[in-house]
Amino acid sequence: MTTAAAPIDVAALAALVRAGDRPALARAITLVESKRADHRAAARALIQDLLPHTGGAIRVGVTGVPGVGKSTTIDMLGSNLTAAGHKVAVLAVDPSSTRTGGSILGDKTRMTRLAADDRAFIRPSPSSGTLGGVAAKTRESMLLCEAAGFDVILVETVGIGQSETAVADMTDFFLVLMLPGAGDELQGIKKGVLELADMIAVNKAEGEGLARARAAAGEYKAALHILAPSTPTWTPPVVLISGLANEGLAAMWDKVLEHRRRLTATGELEAKRRAQQVKWMWAMIEDRLFARLRNDPGVKARLPALEAGVAAGTLAPTLAAEDVADALGL
Repeated sequence: MTTAAAPIDVAALAALVRAGDRPALARAITLVESKRADHRAAARALIQDLLPHTGGAIRVGVTGVPGVGKSTTIDMLGSNLTAAGHKVAVLAVDPSSTRTGGSILGDKTRMTRLAADDRAFIRPSPSSGTLGGVAAKTRESMLLCEAAGFDVILVETVGIGQSETAVADMTDFFLVLMLPGAGDELQGIKKGVLELADMIAVNKAEGEGLARARAAAGEYKAALHILAPSTPTWTPPVVLISGLANEGLAAMWDKVLEHRRRLTATGELEAKRRAQQVKWMWAMIEDRLFARLRNDPGVKARLPALEAGVAAGTLAPTLAAEDVADALGL
């Protein structure tokens, strides 16, 4: 005979999170990642309880192609910030984990300095679910970290697919790391990534790579010049850095702070966060609707025949979609 799990004391857990208790913060994030109905209810109550204690952190999204040196750069930047008195949380949005069932990032092994730093906290994304679901849980984790007293939140994405947009939609500043040697890399840059960027940092600008990094920076500046900035308050700069050698990171962070000062003065930062909250609401609504779609018995029974008909060309996709909508009463 199994005994029922004890109900979660949300008020006690919230108090521990606010006190900066790291094991409690880890438990709280595990709670918001859980798919159990009782855990979801407790997580909603926890987030609501802690909401007044959130919003004070600098939220920075970091993206870049694999191999650009995100982990090394975040590890060094985060260590610089903790040495200056900040508390830094690193969260990861890993869309590939939604396919493999496990995080491929290995965050704590890649960020050796921060992993051993008492003023830092590293957490990978949930290991399953849609990208929208992963992003929603990352947003909640971000709020929990803020409530626990972390004043800098770095949200990392592997830089593949829609993850960049998801991270840009939950942060104040979006940093795009690029490699030296712009030529081929520039051709492969998606226009959407440049439109999201608040700053481009050309990494590995040291030693023999410095000349190529300077040339790349010129190419990226020209590419950004073609695009209209998202706000007249800020023109995205291009900077040279070396995450490995800890060069240029202080100047890069100064740009983040300058962006924050400018957008705070105009009220744009507050407006941006309000808009992000509404987007978050709709993302969660869509996630719940998709969950209902996936789990509805009537839809499950219809789908094999509908998919077969669409694949064979005997059933129009529009009619199949209408059939599914009818099954859900939509």
